[in-house]
Amino acid sequence: MSIINKMTIQEAIEARHSVRRYIHKALTEDIIAKLQAKIDECNRSGGLNIQLVVNETQAFSGVMAYGKFSGVENYLVMAGKKDATLDERIGYYGEELVLLAQQLGLNTCWAGLSYRKVKDVYVVREDEKLACMIALGYGENQGVNHKSRTIEEVSNGYDIAPEWFKKGVTAALLAPTAINQQKFYFEYQSAEGGKVHRVKASRRFSIVGYTQMDLGIAKLHFEIGAGKDNFEWV
Repeated sequence: MSIINKMTIQEAIEARHSVRRYIHKALTEDIIAKLQAKIDECNRSGGLNIQLVVNETQAFSGVMAYGKFSGVENYLVMAGKKDATLDERIGYYGEELVLLAQQLGLNTCWAGLSYRKVKDVYVVREDEKLACMIALGYGENQGVNHKSRTIEEVSNGYDIAPEWFKKGVTAALLAPTAINQQKFYFEYQSAEGGKVHRVKASRRFSIVGYTQMDLGIAKLHFEIGAGKDNFEWV
């Protein structure tokens, strides 16, 4: 049985924590192949240009910014054509890769600023934007829990919403966000006349930014927790 089959996607959500310090241990060919297959799928579905870089130590070396990294030798370059939906798509599909990495026994961390661009290692075309990077590898530890908002603070209708909605919000609260800001909100809209339940996801203002990317990450978590068949997005 492969590593990926030993951890469900829900277990990956619960086990994942941001890790910034990594040990020197190469990714196996099998793990690289599984990551690359998922990257290809995400690029096709999301219209992105995500690239996996392995055995490269310059991007995260000596960068003094939020959450100092060390030992990063592998990372995902999160890029795509510039448009109004890019950051949300980066968040959604990037988190698919983060959760796969967790299932494969790896650790990860989203990085909005804590990296430097490296020439001739990856390609970002003129009409594309390098939105962020995701460090990945074998962490010195498995990370730690952080303080979280409550379901009531990030959603409506707690008393009337079905159980699947609450499970979706709970999963969203486990999603990584910039400086743990959790500036997202889920609105339950009850089904009328036998129609499908609807959910509206929105983002709140933040001086830090990255809320659109955070929303994409949180929406993926919500879908996994709630079950995509139970609702449709507004």
